[in-house]
Amino acid sequence: MADIGKINTLTVAKLTEQGAYLDANDLGEVLLPNRYMPEQLAEGDAIEVFIYFDSSDRLIATTETPKAQMDEFASLKCLAVNKIGAFLDWGLPKDLLVPFNQQHHKMEVGKYYLVKVYKDQYSDRIAATSKIDRFLDIWPANYEIGDRVDLIIANKTDLGFKAIINEKHWGLIFHTDIFQPLRSGLKTQGYIKQVREDGRVNLTLTRSGMGKINDFAPHFLSYLQEHDGVCNINDKSSPEQIKDAFNVSKKTFKSTVGNLLKHGKIRIDGDKILLEKSKPQGAKKRPTATAKSNRKSKPKKR
Repeated sequence: MADIGKINTLTVAKLTEQGAYLDANDLGEVLLPNRYMPEQLAEGDAIEVFIYFDSSDRLIATTETPKAQMDEFASLKCLAVNKIGAFLDWGLPKDLLVPFNQQHHKMEVGKYYLVKVYKDQYSDRIAATSKIDRFLDIWPANYEIGDRVDLIIANKTDLGFKAIINEKHWGLIFHTDIFQPLRSGLKTQGYIKQVREDGRVNLTLTRSGMGKINDFAPHFLSYLQEHDGVCNINDKSSPEQIKDAFNVSKKTFKSTVGNLLKHGKIRIDGDKILLEKSKPQGAKKRPTATAKSNRKSKPKKR
């Protein structure tokens, strides 16, 4: 069965002057206009298309990919507002409608809004809503500290950024845990930092402890390789300098440098951190004093 508001793989039923009619099963035949048809498309061919209603409320297929499909979240720009509602740019010729009763706050032209694409239960039309609380789980979150989760960044608050966890719950990333640029609609991964007694969830974008060090170490070594093996930022640098250069806290930077020193990956020369040159493969190690002593004391065969 083909789904409205989603990408489907359909078969070409027939070719006409208007375009290709695709077999959409229960939806009947859906037109793929000429402007979207790839060259040498023939009857019986399978093709991936997105199905939606055009400006005349007719089902139509397109090979263009929208910025969000049915049941997905996205941050979209408001292009126009009229007596019906607000219209958002979702990458297709027909803009996406957000009815007035689906706007959490009155939308304004030129601004971006985090919305969810849904099917209106009365008209079966595709629409969007910024009232996304009703799509999230009302039950307390069942997460463990350190769990890796999928995040969709929402709005900025005085405390930090709100984020949707696994498309199910709200969480918060405090400003003190943010070391990279964030924007509404950004999809990324994060970690559970704390599940509070009231059920609210605090998040972090990096792992804690050794996990955080293991994540940053390869990036720091790559930085050294790209800068001729030299880093002028050190443990005396300000937290702001470290954040601007590496998007990590000073604590993580110092812990990672210490760990790499311990494993002989880097060395310190004054105020510089240097990449330790690796020894050529196959190079023979010099025998230690103990080894030499043992070799001398070994009795000769008669």
